[in-house]
Amino acid sequence: MLLQFHRRWQPFRVGISLRQFEQMKDRVAGKTPCESFSPAPPPARHSSPVAKKIILGVDPSVRGTGYGIIQTGQPNLIVLAQGTIACPRDWERSRCLAKISQTLRAVLREHQPTVCAVEGLFFVQNLKTAIIMGEARGAAMAVIAEAGLDIFEIATRKVKQAVVGYGAAQKIAVAKMVQRMLNLAELPAPDAADALALALTHAQENSRYSLNMRKKI
Repeated sequence: MLLQFHRRWQPFRVGISLRQFEQMKDRVAGKTPCESFSPAPPPARHSSPVAKKIILGVDPSVRGTGYGIIQTGQPNLIVLAQGTIACPRDWERSRCLAKISQTLRAVLREHQPTVCAVEGLFFVQNLKTAIIMGEARGAAMAVIAEAGLDIFEIATRKVKQAVVGYGAAQKIAVAKMVQRMLNLAELPAPDAADALALALTHAQENSRYSLNMRKKI
């Protein structure tokens, strides 16, 4: 005796997907296997653009604050600006601090950096020197923080290690390596070179391969 099924056959009862069921129906309807089973071509792969980041490096000093700005996201890093905020010896410190603030504010406005790397604190034996250095550092950081940038502190020895490969390298060695890494036509001034080295180190630490923790201030 033949049993009659009153329920419509459902594809999921035999453990196949809905797509497989539709393909089977196509075959029964006479479509070629090529039409029914050929996999859809994989989506075209488009190389996603690397996010650009504009990094400001600052090496604070009352008489000569160095700054350097680089842009990432290209095959080669691009230097957008570099320089030294120089103040004559006969200027009062207050005047120097004002110039540091004014110059950095103009640089920030023109180049719109997204993050800042500043030289870390170091130990000095002379208390007066430490206070003066702290004044320059505070003047620079106040303007940068005012612009809304995240500020990361990097130790001097770590910068030299990252750029030159030797933590006690001389300033001239840092300048020469910065010139080479950034393909600069001329050797940057010492303070500007230190600032560019800070930006380079931050760019290196910010890469997806870095496991180093950065100190945000």
